[in-house]
Amino acid sequence: MTTETTTETKATGKYADVNGINLYYEIHGSGRPLILLHGGLGSGEMFGPVLPALAANHQVIVVDLQGHGRTADIDRPISVELMAGDIAALIAHLGLDKPDLVGYSLGGGVALMTAAQRPELVRKVVVAAAHVRHDAIYPDMLAQQAQVGSAAVEFLKDTPMYQTYQRVAPHPENFGRLLDKIGASMAKDFDYSDVVRGMQVPTMFVAGDADMAPPSHYVEIFGLLDGGQRDGGWMGEGRPKGGHALAILPGLTHYSLGASPLFAEATIAFLDAE
Repeated sequence: MTTETTTETKATGKYADVNGINLYYEIHGSGRPLILLHGGLGSGEMFGPVLPALAANHQVIVVDLQGHGRTADIDRPISVELMAGDIAALIAHLGLDKPDLVGYSLGGGVALMTAAQRPELVRKVVVAAAHVRHDAIYPDMLAQQAQVGSAAVEFLKDTPMYQTYQRVAPHPENFGRLLDKIGASMAKDFDYSDVVRGMQVPTMFVAGDADMAPPSHYVEIFGLLDGGQRDGGWMGEGRPKGGHALAILPGLTHYSLGASPLFAEATIAFLDAE
């Protein structure tokens, strides 16, 4: 199936009925396809500051994940494994030839799982501000995540995430339901170390130097990808065998990374490298 494209950053928003969900997506720019996946409680709009750079030489497909933005929720949990199935189905629906996947936070987990489950569909992956073990993040963050639920709606009404949801969601009254599902998802213990170790497509992990997990966690992840084991060599012969990479970006937090020009620059450099 072919879709409309545009060389401008103006959206061409559409819905795709795939995998049991009516998934909202926009297409920006033209070139090699890149699927862009936002963080939890956000939407594709959160990439507004970096979208022009990403779309300058790529066809960027910006997706609103299950229950987020303009995509209505369905009767299933919020799960990176399940949403990975949505993205794989969207790739088939749009007839994309091995797009790159770029995901931030929750979207990073979805990008990772999509490439792990269906490596034949994906060319390269960028996983930004996403940890791969539940216990990797700081204890105070775990405590904050435990408080995410519908009871927190009143406390969030002045936040951009709430206001954006009220403006664009098909069912604005369901914000509390989304909080309950996100809270339940974050409460689950997980360890995706084996998933990372088995990655079959070139993958770059990106983190801020003051992210939700310490830089040491992302260095550990890089080690699972055969990184940090030896000198890289004059010709790069000592770099990770799978073409993997790591970027720790200075001056950034978990919350500022996705809209940072540094994130866009590192992403483009990795995706466009031969």
